[in-house]
Amino acid sequence: MDLQLIPIDQFQSFLVCLARVAGFIGAIPVYFGTQTPARIKAAMVFTISLLLFPILSLDLPTVSFNPVAFLLLIINETILGLLIGLMSRLVFTAIEFGGTIIGYQMGFAAANVFDPQHQSQISLISQFQNVFAILIFLAIDGHHLFIKIAARSYQLLPPGNLNLSGEAIPFLMELTSRMFELGLQFSAPVLVVLLLSGLILGILARVFPQLNVFLLSFPLNIGISFIVIALTLDMITSLLRREFDALGERIITILEYLRVGF
Repeated sequence: MDLQLIPIDQFQSFLVCLARVAGFIGAIPVYFGTQTPARIKAAMVFTISLLLFPILSLDLPTVSFNPVAFLLLIINETILGLLIGLMSRLVFTAIEFGGTIIGYQMGFAAANVFDPQHQSQISLISQFQNVFAILIFLAIDGHHLFIKIAARSYQLLPPGNLNLSGEAIPFLMELTSRMFELGLQFSAPVLVVLLLSGLILGILARVFPQLNVFLLSFPLNIGISFIVIALTLDMITSLLRREFDALGERIITILEYLRVGF
């Protein structure tokens, strides 16, 4: 294909489409971390943008030839992608937060592993719950949701109409505060059982002073925690499905809040 035959305005419109699609695809947990090679990310973003562009070209506005205006438009689309990525990461951050609490309470504070996604040390239980959440996300076709919303977003929020002065930031702050509540919901069953276990061990220590409660508590808490985690996997799955099902509606809501004049 001769690149000289491609109109400049059409090429600029494709770059605008590429910028927004990159934000949506980058928000998918499987492709968000650094464990996915950059070439695979770039190839996927380019392929999906190439497939969606003929459909979305009708909703794309005429792009100005002014380099400054075009650069601002690309920055607008990039900010939108970052906001969507932040919203999608909140659920996974919540479950990692809950896993970290469980890991410290059950005695796994020193048993951390290196997480290539965050380039830092992370609790074993947190890593397990994160992988479990990703599998649930893929099982309910959550990755397809981002592609559908990416196509619909041009009708809800045309490029160049980003407005951060409305209700979008308070809505995002509300979702962020909910992250801690959700993390406690994930960890609540294990924390309650560990609290009861500590209470019982404390009573035994007073009744039988010769009993070494400190050494007994480590294997007992670990074993009880694993049993409770196994028994509550269905509950965690229900919570994750509820949050993932509501994720599409939340993204559409923030797109409407970001629209100028909403």
